[in-house]
Amino acid sequence: MKRHKRTGPADLATRYPPSEPCSCEVCLAYCARPGWWTVEEAERALDAGYAKRMMLEVSPERRFGVLSPAFKGCEATFALQRYAKRGCTFLTAGGLCELFETGHEPLECRFCHHDRRGEGPRCHADVERSWDSPAGRALVVRWSKLVGVFEYFDSFGLAKLKA
Repeated sequence: MKRHKRTGPADLATRYPPSEPCSCEVCLAYCARPGWWTVEEAERALDAGYAKRMMLEVSPERRFGVLSPAFKGCEATFALQRYAKRGCTFLTAGGLCELFETGHEPLECRFCHHDRRGEGPRCHADVERSWDSPAGRALVVRWSKLVGVFEYFDSFGLAKLKA
């Protein structure tokens, strides 16, 4: 089995630098699916008051979670597929991102661009690995207690996320 090198937060920002802002059809399509913050970015967004605009995406094996901007209608809860087509809670009707230039735009959102087609999955996988960590788990617990979903972890078979 191939092992992936753990990537730290500073490494992620270096490996996946911001792209030029763009509102072409391809780039706006990226915005329909919320990009992921790194653990450190999500912590800063949480501290800035965005907790109720986040959702928790759970890994398939239910071992860890990722906090991300929510699907519209899925704020402050678990990511549910039925809301996915509604797009990101921060994407305005005019096609602009409310987080743009606030310092809270997710790394994935800053990186993805029509000139970088095919590079998004690598970025996504590296950000995902960063959440499978003690810091990631601790932030998920902190957020879930803040928004009131922690008590539901056991009911949804998510006891592993409490650790």
